[in-house]
Amino acid sequence: MDIGMIGLGRMGGNMARRLIAGGHRVVGYDRAGAAALEAAGGVGAATLEELCRQLAAPRAIWVMVPAGEPTEQTVRDLAERLSPGDVVIDGGNSFFKDDVRRAKLLAARGLHLLDAGTSGGVWGRERGYCLMVGGDRGAFQRLEPIFRTLAPGKATAPPTPGRAPGTGRGERPATAEEGYLHCGPSGAGHFVKMIHNGIEYGLMQAFAEGFDVLRGAGGPEVPEEHRYALDLGEIAELWRRGSVVSSWLLDLTAAALGKDPQLAGFSGAVADSGEGRWTVQAAVEEAVPTPVLAASLFERFRSRQESTFGDKLLSAMRREFGGHAEGKREGSES
Repeated sequence: MDIGMIGLGRMGGNMARRLIAGGHRVVGYDRAGAAALEAAGGVGAATLEELCRQLAAPRAIWVMVPAGEPTEQTVRDLAERLSPGDVVIDGGNSFFKDDVRRAKLLAARGLHLLDAGTSGGVWGRERGYCLMVGGDRGAFQRLEPIFRTLAPGKATAPPTPGRAPGTGRGERPATAEEGYLHCGPSGAGHFVKMIHNGIEYGLMQAFAEGFDVLRGAGGPEVPEEHRYALDLGEIAELWRRGSVVSSWLLDLTAAALGKDPQLAGFSGAVADSGEGRWTVQAAVEEAVPTPVLAASLFERFRSRQESTFGDKLLSAMRREFGGHAEGKREGSES
């Protein structure tokens, strides 16, 4: 089916290529141009107007630009150019309350907004993307061919033991087994993705602290008879096999340590992209205690003042899964 893609950077460009490979016609727009998309078999558009003209009605346009003002302006610009029945999909990391507001704005014009929390990072083109979608169920169902192509598919993991294959809860179809899910009304998709990222902060912090302790076992503070010069890369590789803590984040940790055992290429100033803060804010509003998630967020703030080996490992993991740049230290010019 036809799909528009606005934003052809690391995520948007790879998603567009995955859709093209899946047989969809992708019309893309990016301020930096769409030459790479055209080389991959897509259709480039020089303006938003041209993008809208090249899509068959009812249109579906996926917005993959930074959260905040860039998304806000893009949604408003599209609202001026689309027709009743068209769908805008926000695949970035927007705040879920903004989705609720924007959905009302578009609904007044007969348009639909789907908020699609998208996890998969720079590896998504190959592995597929986990998609958490909120908004009108009818619009979601119409665009399921798009979500199904982007998602990892059933072959990536067997159903949970005790769960009958192909069945969801209640009347819900088992799309979760394919890697995409309609989570609820407007904002629900990004709310689920927000909590996903908050959990990610905690998991990453646990790995970083644990490996920092392993590294410290060889330090001068430890009595010589209890001192161990441990090979962290080999331990990460070992834990990938049969360990309770095996995971994709551990895979990425092993990859990072394999490339740079001392993590000399990292300062350890760990950035945060907003979702961790919003997760803690939601916890406060719900009066739900989240000490691990809150502490992992505060550790990122601290890392921008001083760094440990664990901080460098956090930065290394972020680069591995998302190609993310490091944060800046307070008072730093660079």
